[in-house]
Amino acid sequence: MHKIHVYQESVKDAVPASPLAPTWLSFPGPGSDLTPENGVALFPASAHRDGQGVLEMGGVSVNDLARRYGTPLYIVDEDELRTRARRFREAFNEAFAPLCDGADVYYAGKVLLNTSVARWITEEGLRLDTASAGELAVGLAAGVDPANIGLHGNNKSDDEITRALSLGVGRIIADSVEEVHRLQAAAAELGVTAPVMLRVTPGVHAGAHDYIATAHEDQKFGLSLIPRTGRDVSDAEEAVALALSASNIELLGLHSHIGSQIFGTDGFAEAARRVIGFLGRIRETHGVELPEIDLGGGYGIAYTEADQPMTPEALAAGIAEAVADACAGADIAVPRVSIEPGRAIAGPAGVTLYSAGTRKDVEVESQDGPATRRYVSVDGGMSDNARPVLYDADYSVVLASRVSDAEPVLSRVVGKHCESGDIVVKDAYLPSDLDRGDLLAVPATGAYCWSLASNYNYLPRPGIVAVSGGTDRVIVRGENESDLLSRDAGI
Repeated sequence: MHKIHVYQESVKDAVPASPLAPTWLSFPGPGSDLTPENGVALFPASAHRDGQGVLEMGGVSVNDLARRYGTPLYIVDEDELRTRARRFREAFNEAFAPLCDGADVYYAGKVLLNTSVARWITEEGLRLDTASAGELAVGLAAGVDPANIGLHGNNKSDDEITRALSLGVGRIIADSVEEVHRLQAAAAELGVTAPVMLRVTPGVHAGAHDYIATAHEDQKFGLSLIPRTGRDVSDAEEAVALALSASNIELLGLHSHIGSQIFGTDGFAEAARRVIGFLGRIRETHGVELPEIDLGGGYGIAYTEADQPMTPEALAAGIAEAVADACAGADIAVPRVSIEPGRAIAGPAGVTLYSAGTRKDVEVESQDGPATRRYVSVDGGMSDNARPVLYDADYSVVLASRVSDAEPVLSRVVGKHCESGDIVVKDAYLPSDLDRGDLLAVPATGAYCWSLASNYNYLPRPGIVAVSGGTDRVIVRGENESDLLSRDAGI
């Protein structure tokens, strides 16, 4: 692996950091720009620069990919995604083997799903979590065993419920008392038994570096564990009683999800304590120990050097300890545990490639006086990555088609859409000689970017190319103008 020095030490000494830069953003120093000085891995493990300074992933040059497929382009490192899937399965199986003979890992299909990805995760021993009939159809088209598929959703249609029951999916996660009634009716009509888990809201919100425990949930998902004013039982208790009494429902257990982009295990520990405490109350009330719990996903990844994600091994060990302690406190056997990582598997495996276009410098007033921010426009934007405009998400970026010793300039990478909020990367240092046609690579875009992509301003959605072992192949074809016009009934 070649290590390319992108900025000379003399340049770093001569050019001051911008007063507009966020405090977490390091000024570029000598060394590879693919890994910040604090060692946070932003790109897939295979990413490096070749002898000419061109970024390679999976043994394939991004210059070659841009020539063959154009930009914008989603690139997925197949080996990185597979390795991450395998690590989660092995880590959680090892951590829970002494407690309940292992754990089940469901890949959250909502983050990135196509038949290739579905096959990869299945071959690595994972199951598939879906949230719609469309996602279910992708899993089936990939050959995933329906018994290894779960169906989520707070507003499942009658057709989705009937299809899932007819196919024999492994579990349906019920989100309301009303849905339990509908599941019983549909299963009775089909003459089958519905395998059901109840999604409960444990009163724990987690995200980034902290979590907040609250009494009630003001959200669309799940069944509260706390009775509403004027009621003796909670929605969760009502749903449990209904499911246990239903002739065509097998109540497998409880499901919870506490948030996204979580960098610790404290929130999961508190959620486990509350969910398992509820299992204990179910046993006291109904004389039944439910055999399963699902603690959801939300494990954080590194989008920038400010993020410090936990390894699958550390997550598994911390969550297993919390579950064991909670079960001991409730005096119940440890149930079969499942988790649903999606972002932590697909996110770091993806990189989006753009071509640079218009550049302009603007003067911004800072606490230290006037400062310059450079705007670099690219040929994509919010249509291929909606997360910055939706969630104010931060990303990183590097010059990918070459290296440069030009002085670093604080830059903002923006898209080409007619929206002022169309920002791809809010803050990054890029070489001052960045020119039109240079390629830029944004890492950690494997999760939620393609899934949330749109045709805003009638831009075709980019394709997805998988790289591995020096080869590349299209796994999702990019759109063209004919695709955009194909549904226009006026033509």
